[in-house]
Amino acid sequence: MSVAKDGVTANTHSLNVLSDGVAVPPVDRIPLYEVYMRMAEELAKRSTCVRLQVGTVVTDQRLENVLAIGYNGNARGLPNRCDSSVPGSCGCIHSEMNALVKAPGNMRDKVVFISASPCVMCAKLIINSGVTHVFYRKAYRDPSGIEVLQQGGVVPVQYDRWVGEWR
Repeated sequence: MSVAKDGVTANTHSLNVLSDGVAVPPVDRIPLYEVYMRMAEELAKRSTCVRLQVGTVVTDQRLENVLAIGYNGNARGLPNRCDSSVPGSCGCIHSEMNALVKAPGNMRDKVVFISASPCVMCAKLIINSGVTHVFYRKAYRDPSGIEVLQQGGVVPVQYDRWVGEWR
């Protein structure tokens, strides 16, 4: 059994796993996973959706480069508001979609950070985009997107261990 450097046992990302028998070092500075998660939360503040503001950051596998960012809202050039107030039919483009259309399609093994877990359609897009891990802060009202990620071989990680730290 391997051990997680950041204390989040669900985080099986290769940069976070220690070999058996290796002691877990103290976490004395903010993990990069938490940095990118906070970036996604800040991006969500730009969302124009009235119901749920979501932000997304896409990185490379080594967490060294931000490949793309996104937040939910209307299409470029259209009014910065929802098309409808009906839940699930607001017309906003999801943050994951906005980020993934900007990320290099030929790059495999991307890592995605989202302020809320993805819906089913975004989960399918994430699978087809060459993503290995999805870190999310809060669970969306419908857990089906997480189930789809798992079925597609993408590792979902609810990343809320460090909320309130390093403020």
